[in-house]
Amino acid sequence: MADSKHKPLSEQVIVITGASSGIGLATAEAAAREGARLVLAARSTDTLKEIAGRLSQRSGCDAIAVTADVGRREDMQRVAVEAVTNFGRIDTWVNDAGVSIYGRLDEVSDADHRRLFDTNFWGVVNGSLAALPHLASSGGALINVGSEVSDAVIPLQGMYSASKHAVKGFTDALRVEIEEIDKAPVSITLIQPTAVDTPYPQHARNYMDREPKLPTPQIDPEDVAKAILKAAVDGGRDIKVGMVATLNTMTARIAPSLGDKMSAKQAERQQHDEPPRDPEGTLFRAGHGGQVHGESGAVRH
Repeated sequence: MADSKHKPLSEQVIVITGASSGIGLATAEAAAREGARLVLAARSTDTLKEIAGRLSQRSGCDAIAVTADVGRREDMQRVAVEAVTNFGRIDTWVNDAGVSIYGRLDEVSDADHRRLFDTNFWGVVNGSLAALPHLASSGGALINVGSEVSDAVIPLQGMYSASKHAVKGFTDALRVEIEEIDKAPVSITLIQPTAVDTPYPQHARNYMDREPKLPTPQIDPEDVAKAILKAAVDGGRDIKVGMVATLNTMTARIAPSLGDKMSAKQAERQQHDEPPRDPEGTLFRAGHGGQVHGESGAVRH
């Protein structure tokens, strides 16, 4: 049920996908400080193992690394098995892994569009369905990371926006089936941040002739991690993170034509004045940066 209370973080076993950088890594670090036991999943084996070892040593928590591609259902099932084998149960599962593509919708290849959906949408589906039987038995929390563009849109990241709309539709329907119809003791929460200061633009597939960036203002990934971990304890239906997320989602619902015009103004605010550094990004390959923050110069807390 949406208002259910869960165990304190110090008693939880938490699975986090996309844990090797950005929001996922910030969430892992914050959960480790609270004493949670962690199962960290991503494609980058060496980086993930280094992070798990560092968190275990620095915070004294138990953390294991499981190499996995969220786009493969069998990988998510294996993550669940590893969690139960090592820790006996799963209390919270966070579907965070995601990637973007910068480019006009009519310029991006079908293969790239489908790969983005495999990660951003099917990754959430695969993780959710692997997690739910375990969360139902533990009375746990399923937390899916959407975006303000689960309601609004942003040009030059059109398929990313579409995938986050799909994440919201799936999460909302799943919540009705699990919480309202089944009355299962599981909370299903959608997190909707505004732009976040992570390496997200550097990881994106880039069709533009300039290096991509996120428009300002941006929030600190630690703010999103706090919202995720609050939902892991308190539950909740959907949580906007950042004032701009609240503004943009409200505008998209109440004044959609105005929202379109506001969104169009973001097109020119998504490029640095320099050539692309790594146009392929991490769409088809693992990233190995292991960094929480990006290069935006956003205020750090």
